[in-house]
Amino acid sequence: MSLIVNELVKSYGEKIVVDHLSFEMPGPGVYALLGTNGAGKTTAIRMILGMLAKDSGSVTWNGGPLTTGSCNVGYLAEERGLYPKYGLMDQLLYFASLRGVSRSDAKTRIRNWAERLEVTEYLYPAPPVRGKKREKPKLADQLSKGNQQKIQFLIALLSNPDLLILDEPMSGLDPVNTDLFKDILRDEINAGKYLILSSHQMATVEEFCTDITILNRSKTVLQGNLNEIKKSYGRVHLALKTEQDITAQILAAGIEPHSEKPCEYQLRVSGEQQANGLLSRLIADGITIITFNLREPSLHELFVEKVGEEHVEA
Repeated sequence: MSLIVNELVKSYGEKIVVDHLSFEMPGPGVYALLGTNGAGKTTAIRMILGMLAKDSGSVTWNGGPLTTGSCNVGYLAEERGLYPKYGLMDQLLYFASLRGVSRSDAKTRIRNWAERLEVTEYLYPAPPVRGKKREKPKLADQLSKGNQQKIQFLIALLSNPDLLILDEPMSGLDPVNTDLFKDILRDEINAGKYLILSSHQMATVEEFCTDITILNRSKTVLQGNLNEIKKSYGRVHLALKTEQDITAQILAAGIEPHSEKPCEYQLRVSGEQQANGLLSRLIADGITIITFNLREPSLHELFVEKVGEEHVEA
């Protein structure tokens, strides 16, 4: 199976929202669709899913048009979409039926995912206690934002999808629940699923994705295999921590000093030769070095480089 997005275009009047977006997933894995607010990510996702009409372009799954009939898709939208005044279990069973899951299978899957996502108390009221009223099923608007997010993630997983599209899945989650979501993502990856991940949490994206597209003002500004992209930049980021101030040595090495904390430095160097020259100078001067880490750029740094200056100007 493969997913191919080819030359997607969407405009509203004279404003182009998505400008000839193309990417391909030839096999299972995680593809990151990134960009600033308003760059066109969510619009692109809605066109991929057929929720929004395309001006031009195509989306194919396994050689044919991607539809809910040709591909088992799970979708977690950035805008949460539970019905606030309806019981949670009724909603879960309803959404499962829309994806062709039988009622008996749905009940089994809901129980399993509820335990995994730690939301059983909201879906299964406690047994009645003698002399007290039976506890009513929870409504969506009685849950915290984080628990509503868990319920929607459960909905996305109910059909056991082959393609899972997650738009800001961990926004607003505390660290414990973020790790819970990550564990589930790892299981889905190990099960051979296709995942499209859109998020502003670059460290999380970098942890999971293999290939990326970065959008800026509707256009693709960076695309490809993340490891290959980082390798092409080389090891040009140097993290330094010392016991003494080394501003003079950094300047003498021809490097612009930058320190957010005393004796801790995040430097941009031309390459290993310049970094090693600074290291030799520090050793010769008797500087105590605690950390000397020369590395490739992070996804956060790549993102800022590609869209940061233009985004600030805009």
